[in-house]
Amino acid sequence: MEEKTIYALGFFDGVHRGHQALLAAGRRLAQENRCQPGVVTFASHPDTLVTGKTPPLINSIADRQALLRQMGMARIVTLPFDRAMMEMHYRTFVLLLVKRYQAGGFVCGHDFRFGAGGAGTPEKLAELCEALSLPCAVVPEQRLDGVTISSTHIRRLLEAGEMTQAARFLGHPHILSGIVSPGQRLGRTLGIPTANLLLPKEVLCPRRGVYACKAWVGEASYLAVTNIGNRPTVGGGYTTVESWLLDFTGELYGRELRLELYRFLRPEQKFASLEALQAEIQKNAAETRKFFAKS
Repeated sequence: MEEKTIYALGFFDGVHRGHQALLAAGRRLAQENRCQPGVVTFASHPDTLVTGKTPPLINSIADRQALLRQMGMARIVTLPFDRAMMEMHYRTFVLLLVKRYQAGGFVCGHDFRFGAGGAGTPEKLAELCEALSLPCAVVPEQRLDGVTISSTHIRRLLEAGEMTQAARFLGHPHILSGIVSPGQRLGRTLGIPTANLLLPKEVLCPRRGVYACKAWVGEASYLAVTNIGNRPTVGGGYTTVESWLLDFTGELYGRELRLELYRFLRPEQKFASLEALQAEIQKNAAETRKFFAKS
Protein backbone atom coordinates (compact mmCIF):
# COMPACT_ATOMS: atom_id res chain seq x y z
CA MET A 1 0.00 0.00 0.00
CA GLU A 2 1.39 3.38 -1.02
CA GLU A 3 2.37 5.75 1.78
CA LYS A 4 -0.13 8.49 2.56
CA THR A 5 0.86 12.11 1.88
CA ILE A 6 0.05 15.30 3.75
CA TYR A 7 -0.39 17.83 0.94
CA ALA A 8 0.24 21.55 1.12
CA LEU A 9 -2.09 23.21 -1.41
CA GLY A 10 -1.14 26.18 -3.60
CA PHE A 11 0.64 27.38 -6.72
CA PHE A 12 3.93 28.13 -4.88
CA ASP A 13 5.36 30.63 -7.37
CA GLY A 14 8.75 31.61 -5.96
CA VAL A 15 8.46 29.14 -3.05
CA HIS A 16 8.83 32.16 -0.78
CA ARG A 17 8.80 32.47 3.01
CA GLY A 18 5.00 32.41 3.10
CA HIS A 19 4.99 29.14 1.16
CA GLN A 20 7.77 27.83 3.39
CA ALA A 21 5.50 28.29 6.42
CA LEU A 22 2.99 25.98 4.69
CA LEU A 23 5.68 23.45 3.87
CA ALA A 24 6.94 23.47 7.46
CA ALA A 25 3.40 22.91 8.74
CA GLY A 26 3.03 20.07 6.24
CA ARG A 27 6.24 18.43 7.41
CA ARG A 28 5.11 18.64 11.05
CA LEU A 29 1.68 17.22 10.27
CA ALA A 30 3.24 14.44 8.19
CA GLN A 31 5.59 13.47 11.02
CA GLU A 32 2.75 13.45 13.55
CA ASN A 33 0.60 11.23 11.31
CA ARG A 34 3.31 8.95 9.91
CA CYS A 35 2.86 10.27 6.39
CA GLN A 36 5.21 11.83 3.86
CA PRO A 37 5.06 15.57 3.10
CA GLY A 38 4.08 16.79 -0.34
CA VAL A 39 2.42 19.52 -2.36
CA VAL A 40 -0.35 19.80 -4.90
CA THR A 41 0.29 22.51 -7.45
CA PHE A 42 -0.69 23.35 -11.03
CA ALA A 43 1.07 23.34 -14.38
CA SER A 44 -0.28 26.80 -15.26
CA HIS A 45 -1.29 29.77 -13.13
CA PRO A 46 -5.01 29.61 -12.20
CA ASP A 47 -5.42 33.31 -13.04
CA THR A 48 -5.00 32.46 -16.72
CA LEU A 49 -8.50 30.97 -16.74
CA VAL A 50 -10.05 32.59 -13.68
CA THR A 51 -9.28 36.23 -14.56
CA GLY A 52 -7.94 35.94 -18.11
CA LYS A 53 -4.64 37.52 -17.03
CA THR A 54 -1.47 35.49 -16.50
CA PRO A 55 1.10 37.06 -14.16
CA PRO A 56 4.74 36.62 -15.17
CA LEU A 57 6.04 33.71 -13.13
CA ILE A 58 8.92 33.98 -10.70
CA ASN A 59 10.02 30.42 -11.51
CA SER A 60 9.74 27.91 -14.30
CA ILE A 61 7.96 24.67 -13.37
CA ALA A 62 11.34 22.91 -13.17
CA ASP A 63 12.81 25.52 -10.81
CA ARG A 64 9.68 25.52 -8.66
CA GLN A 65 9.83 21.73 -8.32
CA ALA A 66 13.56 21.83 -7.53
CA LEU A 67 12.96 24.34 -4.72
CA LEU A 68 10.10 22.26 -3.33
CA ARG A 69 12.29 19.16 -3.30
CA GLN A 70 15.07 21.08 -1.57
CA MET A 71 12.54 21.93 1.15
CA GLY A 72 11.76 18.32 1.88
CA MET A 73 8.70 17.64 -0.27
CA ALA A 74 8.71 13.91 -0.98
CA ARG A 75 5.84 14.05 -3.46
CA ILE A 76 4.94 16.82 -5.90
CA VAL A 77 1.64 16.47 -7.73
CA THR A 78 1.35 18.92 -10.64
CA LEU A 79 -2.16 19.03 -12.03
CA PRO A 80 -3.39 20.77 -15.19
CA PHE A 81 -5.46 23.86 -14.46
CA ASP A 82 -7.96 23.52 -17.28
CA ARG A 83 -11.66 24.34 -17.48
CA ALA A 84 -12.62 21.00 -15.94
CA MET A 85 -10.38 21.74 -12.96
CA MET A 86 -11.69 25.31 -12.65
CA GLU A 87 -15.31 24.10 -12.62
CA MET A 88 -14.72 21.16 -10.27
CA HIS A 89 -16.61 21.32 -6.95
CA TYR A 90 -14.26 21.71 -4.02
CA ARG A 91 -15.49 18.48 -2.40
CA THR A 92 -14.81 16.59 -5.64
CA PHE A 93 -11.29 18.06 -5.73
CA VAL A 94 -10.50 16.92 -2.20
CA LEU A 95 -11.93 13.44 -2.80
CA LEU A 96 -9.88 13.19 -6.02
CA LEU A 97 -6.71 13.83 -4.01
CA VAL A 98 -7.73 11.30 -1.35
CA LYS A 99 -8.62 8.51 -3.79
CA ARG A 100 -6.13 9.00 -6.63
CA TYR A 101 -3.16 10.60 -4.87
CA GLN A 102 -3.38 8.97 -1.41
CA ALA A 103 -3.91 12.23 0.48
CA GLY A 104 -3.68 11.69 4.22
CA GLY A 105 -4.38 15.30 5.19
CA PHE A 106 -3.98 18.89 4.03
CA VAL A 107 -2.35 22.22 4.76
CA CYS A 108 -3.40 25.54 3.24
CA GLY A 109 -2.99 29.26 3.74
CA HIS A 110 -5.51 31.50 5.48
CA ASP A 111 -6.68 33.01 2.17
CA PHE A 112 -6.67 29.82 0.07
CA ARG A 113 -9.60 29.44 -2.32
CA PHE A 114 -10.32 26.42 -4.51
CA GLY A 115 -13.09 24.72 -6.41
CA ALA A 116 -15.73 26.16 -8.72
CA GLY A 117 -16.27 29.86 -8.09
CA GLY A 118 -13.70 29.80 -5.28
CA ALA A 119 -16.34 28.22 -3.03
CA GLY A 120 -13.73 26.16 -1.21
CA THR A 121 -12.29 28.02 1.78
CA PRO A 122 -9.90 27.01 4.58
CA GLU A 123 -12.91 26.63 6.87
CA LYS A 124 -14.72 24.33 4.45
CA LEU A 125 -11.54 22.32 3.87
CA ALA A 126 -11.19 21.86 7.64
CA GLU A 127 -14.85 20.77 7.92
CA LEU A 128 -14.48 18.27 5.09
CA CYS A 129 -11.24 16.89 6.60
CA GLU A 130 -12.99 16.45 9.94
CA ALA A 131 -15.77 14.50 8.23
CA LEU A 132 -13.15 12.32 6.50
CA SER A 133 -11.09 11.93 9.71
CA LEU A 134 -8.10 13.62 8.09
CA PRO A 135 -5.74 16.09 9.78
CA CYS A 136 -5.79 19.66 8.48
CA ALA A 137 -3.83 22.82 9.29
CA VAL A 138 -4.46 26.40 8.22
CA VAL A 139 -1.42 28.70 8.21
CA PRO A 140 -1.95 32.38 9.09
CA GLU A 141 -0.74 35.35 7.05
CA GLN A 142 3.04 35.70 6.97
CA ARG A 143 4.54 39.22 7.13
CA LEU A 144 8.02 40.71 6.96
CA ASP A 145 8.79 44.34 7.85
CA GLY A 146 5.05 44.89 8.12
CA VAL A 147 4.49 43.71 4.52
CA THR A 148 2.50 40.63 3.56
CA ILE A 149 4.81 38.08 1.96
CA SER A 150 3.40 37.40 -1.49
CA SER A 151 4.49 36.45 -4.98
CA THR A 152 3.04 39.76 -6.23
CA HIS A 153 5.30 41.82 -3.95
CA ILE A 154 8.34 39.75 -4.87
CA ARG A 155 7.67 40.23 -8.58
CA ARG A 156 7.76 44.00 -8.05
CA LEU A 157 11.11 43.72 -6.27
CA LEU A 158 12.61 41.59 -9.05
CA GLU A 159 11.38 43.96 -11.75
CA ALA A 160 13.06 46.81 -9.86
CA GLY A 161 16.34 44.90 -9.47
CA GLU A 162 15.97 44.88 -5.67
CA MET A 163 17.63 41.49 -5.31
CA THR A 164 18.63 41.78 -1.66
CA GLN A 165 15.08 42.61 -0.62
CA ALA A 166 13.67 39.95 -2.94
CA ALA A 167 15.94 37.35 -1.34
CA ARG A 168 14.72 38.38 2.14
CA PHE A 169 11.10 37.79 1.13
CA LEU A 170 11.91 34.65 -0.86
CA GLY A 171 14.08 33.17 1.86
CA HIS A 172 16.62 32.25 -0.83
CA PRO A 173 18.27 33.99 -3.81
CA HIS A 174 16.24 34.34 -6.98
CA ILE A 175 17.09 31.51 -9.36
CA LEU A 176 17.07 31.02 -13.11
CA SER A 177 18.11 27.77 -14.75
CA GLY A 178 18.22 26.12 -18.12
CA ILE A 179 20.32 24.35 -20.70
CA VAL A 180 23.26 26.35 -22.07
CA SER A 181 22.74 27.13 -25.75
CA PRO A 182 25.22 28.40 -28.37
CA GLY A 183 25.44 32.18 -28.75
CA GLN A 184 27.42 34.49 -31.02
CA ARG A 185 30.68 33.44 -29.29
CA LEU A 186 31.62 37.12 -29.15
CA GLY A 187 32.63 36.81 -25.50
CA ARG A 188 35.37 34.34 -26.39
CA THR A 189 37.05 36.93 -28.63
CA LEU A 190 37.07 39.34 -25.67
CA GLY A 191 38.47 36.77 -23.25
CA ILE A 192 35.08 36.69 -21.52
CA PRO A 193 33.34 33.46 -22.58
CA THR A 194 29.68 33.46 -21.62
CA ALA A 195 27.08 30.76 -21.12
CA ASN A 196 23.74 31.64 -22.70
CA LEU A 197 20.31 30.74 -21.38
CA LEU A 198 17.01 31.58 -23.03
CA LEU A 199 14.51 33.08 -20.60
CA PRO A 200 11.29 31.02 -20.80
CA LYS A 201 8.48 33.19 -22.15
CA GLU A 202 6.29 32.63 -19.09
CA VAL A 203 9.03 33.60 -16.62
CA LEU A 204 9.41 37.14 -15.32
CA CYS A 205 12.39 39.09 -16.67
CA PRO A 206 14.18 40.81 -13.77
CA ARG A 207 15.37 44.37 -14.30
CA ARG A 208 17.62 44.41 -17.35
CA GLY A 209 21.22 44.83 -16.41
CA VAL A 210 24.21 43.11 -14.83
CA TYR A 211 24.13 40.96 -11.69
CA ALA A 212 26.57 39.42 -9.25
CA CYS A 213 25.67 35.73 -9.21
CA LYS A 214 26.59 32.26 -8.18
CA ALA A 215 26.40 29.72 -10.99
CA TRP A 216 25.95 26.01 -10.34
CA VAL A 217 27.17 23.37 -12.78
CA GLY A 218 26.18 20.09 -11.23
CA GLU A 219 27.43 20.19 -7.64
CA ALA A 220 30.13 22.82 -8.34
CA SER A 221 29.53 26.55 -7.87
CA TYR A 222 31.32 29.52 -9.43
CA LEU A 223 31.08 33.25 -9.01
CA ALA A 224 29.54 34.75 -12.12
CA VAL A 225 28.72 38.04 -13.83
CA THR A 226 25.35 37.79 -15.55
CA ASN A 227 23.81 40.17 -18.06
CA ILE A 228 20.06 40.06 -18.61
CA GLY A 229 18.94 42.03 -21.64
CA ASN A 230 19.24 42.40 -25.40
CA ARG A 231 22.97 43.30 -25.68
CA PRO A 232 22.61 46.80 -27.20
CA THR A 233 26.37 47.19 -27.83
CA VAL A 234 26.39 44.27 -30.27
CA GLY A 235 22.95 44.80 -31.74
CA GLY A 236 21.03 42.07 -29.95
CA GLY A 237 17.31 42.04 -30.64
CA TYR A 238 15.91 39.65 -28.03
CA THR A 239 16.31 39.04 -24.32
CA THR A 240 19.06 36.67 -23.25
CA VAL A 241 20.69 35.64 -19.99
CA GLU A 242 24.48 35.59 -20.45
CA SER A 243 26.80 34.53 -17.64
CA TRP A 244 30.56 34.69 -17.38
CA LEU A 245 31.60 32.04 -14.87
CA LEU A 246 34.72 33.35 -13.19
CA ASP A 247 37.51 30.77 -12.85
CA PHE A 248 35.61 28.14 -14.84
CA THR A 249 37.37 26.23 -17.59
CA GLY A 250 35.63 23.75 -19.83
CA GLU A 251 32.67 23.42 -22.15
CA LEU A 252 29.14 24.25 -21.04
CA TYR A 253 27.05 23.82 -24.20
CA GLY A 254 24.21 21.41 -23.59
CA ARG A 255 24.74 21.34 -19.82
CA GLU A 256 22.28 22.53 -17.19
CA LEU A 257 23.20 25.80 -15.48
CA ARG A 258 21.49 27.21 -12.39
CA LEU A 259 22.00 30.87 -11.56
CA GLU A 260 21.45 32.50 -8.17
CA LEU A 261 21.07 36.28 -8.54
CA TYR A 262 22.39 38.12 -5.49
CA ARG A 263 23.02 41.76 -6.40
CA PHE A 264 22.13 44.19 -9.19
CA LEU A 265 25.36 45.87 -10.30
CA ARG A 266 24.31 48.25 -13.08
CA PRO A 267 21.64 48.83 -15.74
CA GLU A 268 22.16 47.53 -19.24
CA GLN A 269 23.82 50.14 -21.44
CA LYS A 270 25.29 50.62 -24.90
CA PHE A 271 29.05 51.15 -25.00
CA ALA A 272 30.98 53.08 -27.62
CA SER A 273 33.26 50.14 -28.38
CA LEU A 274 33.87 46.49 -27.60
CA GLU A 275 36.97 47.56 -25.66
CA ALA A 276 34.85 49.77 -23.41
CA LEU A 277 32.40 46.89 -22.90
CA GLN A 278 35.26 44.53 -22.06
CA ALA A 279 36.68 46.97 -19.49
CA GLU A 280 33.28 47.39 -17.84
CA ILE A 281 32.70 43.64 -17.59
CA GLN A 282 36.12 43.20 -15.97
CA LYS A 283 35.12 45.91 -13.50
CA ASN A 284 31.87 44.07 -12.80
CA ALA A 285 33.86 40.86 -12.20
CA ALA A 286 35.97 42.67 -9.58
CA GLU A 287 32.79 44.00 -7.96
CA THR A 288 31.34 40.50 -7.87
CA ARG A 289 34.43 39.05 -6.21
CA LYS A 290 34.39 41.87 -3.64
CA PHE A 291 30.69 41.38 -2.90
CA PHE A 292 31.02 37.66 -2.21
CA ALA A 293 34.26 38.14 -0.26
CA LYS A 294 32.34 40.43 2.12
CA SER A 295 29.32 38.14 2.18
